[in-house]
Amino acid sequence: MNIVILGAGQAAASLAAKLRALGHDGGIAVIGDEPAPPYQRPPLSKAYLLGQMGLDRLTLRAPDWWADQRIALHLGERATRIDRDRRMVVTDRGEHPYDQLALTLGAAPRRLPAAMGGDLPGVHVVRNLADIAGLRPALVAGRRLVVIGGGYIGLEAAAVARKLGLEVTLVEAAPRILGRVAAPETADMIRALHRAHGVEIVEGTGIARITGDVAADGVELADGRRLPADLVICGIGIAPETALAEAAGLAIDNGIATDALGRSSDPAIWAAGDCASFPAAGGRLRLESVGNAIDMAEAVAANMLGANAAYVPKPWFWSDQFDAKLQIAGLNLGYDRVVTRPAANGGSVWYFRGGYLIAVDALNDARAYMIGKRLIEGGRSPSPEAVAEAADLKALMA
Repeated sequence: MNIVILGAGQAAASLAAKLRALGHDGGIAVIGDEPAPPYQRPPLSKAYLLGQMGLDRLTLRAPDWWADQRIALHLGERATRIDRDRRMVVTDRGEHPYDQLALTLGAAPRRLPAAMGGDLPGVHVVRNLADIAGLRPALVAGRRLVVIGGGYIGLEAAAVARKLGLEVTLVEAAPRILGRVAAPETADMIRALHRAHGVEIVEGTGIARITGDVAADGVELADGRRLPADLVICGIGIAPETALAEAAGLAIDNGIATDALGRSSDPAIWAAGDCASFPAAGGRLRLESVGNAIDMAEAVAANMLGANAAYVPKPWFWSDQFDAKLQIAGLNLGYDRVVTRPAANGGSVWYFRGGYLIAVDALNDARAYMIGKRLIEGGRSPSPEAVAEAADLKALMA
């Protein structure tokens, strides 16, 4: 059986490795449009951007590993079409036949439209090596940066720029930062962290446009104010890469729609990672995280080989900002109550739905994160009162 993996990121590397580990002896080809072999994305906007990590540490596998595993890497090759009738991936360099195809296409950063100045020189996004290569030379101490977007991408970029000595203003159109992903209590801790490091945060204010004739020179806000800028970073989220799948006639629903096994609407085509949505309680779910990319890819690899086991996510996330680490376990969707616990230089926020623990945010509190994660993954829930009153969190495990 010949397996082609389209997309060459974390999910692709995990899927290919799992196929071999499970005994698949047929062909495996990985096709990616970037020239670099599969690499980690999270350090791009942190350690790699700061110059604390080289490309050798960013890559997921040593070059000879791919050859040893007999996995063909087709890098710098752009797929143009999926021919389902012929079971063929068509690229700008040729054709790749498949018996089964896995789509691990990831996601692309959302950009402001050209009419708002989104394509001016000096406007950056942070998603791949090329983005960082363009951004890094512009991060010069004393320059003025405006970050558009108060989610994790924007906040991490703001933290790196401040560490490099830039003057940073972050603008969030919603009433507060982290509005879609975290409780106000978590946002309060992160806002305080950034302000303590000199980041100016503007919330509840939209963007009218990025100004500049030949390059970005400022950001005009919806209320008429203008923020001067030497460069702008857009951190307004990512969108799943679905164009190839859509053109091939696959079902799309907040990403490439899969069943519980990770199979698309074509029985020979699978999907995993940021580009894929799967059934979950209350509807479809698409998770943008390293943990999901690895876990779903490994589940899909097993199912491609006949395991027939539903993918059950165990969500976990993290974000490094300044010298602080935010760790998240579970999903806080539909929470109706939070309990906060202070800790040195941070604290934890515990999310409940109907009295049941569903998620934990922990800032500089690894103990709260680990205990919360074990409780959630074990399907155990202390009461909100128990979490609030516990002198020692370990007692919640009893």
